[in-house]
Amino acid sequence: MEIYVDNRQDKVELGQGIYEIIEDAIKETLLLERKSLNYEISISFVDNEEIKELNRDYRNVDRETDVLSFPLEEEFMISTPLLGDIIISAEKALEQSIEFNHSLTREIVYLTVHSTLHLLGYDHMDEDEKVNMRNKEKEVMKKLKVFKDRRED
Repeated sequence: MEIYVDNRQDKVELGQGIYEIIEDAIKETLLLERKSLNYEISISFVDNEEIKELNRDYRNVDRETDVLSFPLEEEFMISTPLLGDIIISAEKALEQSIEFNHSLTREIVYLTVHSTLHLLGYDHMDEDEKVNMRNKEKEVMKKLKVFKDRRED
């Protein structure tokens, strides 16, 4: 499994351990879905301004969001399958961690799991899909031992 991380923002300090737990989150999500670990995934950390532009340009929604997922189309696959790109607003993740009273690490891990499930084809457009996706997110978070009631950073 190859994970490429690009931190394109300077508004939120990301601890060194964040990269390891992101890799663990992706790995556990793939294992939950019985997928190969032979994937390449890119994760970019951006600020609210950049994610707002991306959200507007790709989803026609002119506001900030916490995370965007861009699954790679199968016709672009080469020897190592490219699962896709995850874009996380570090600013929005920090805001949400404060709002929900848990750590920034927990919020980033949750957003990573959520987006990885999107890359694997999951969605939450209707209630059944939403419940299914939330249950999978909870299962991965439990395996990682990352819980809501921890405010560490």
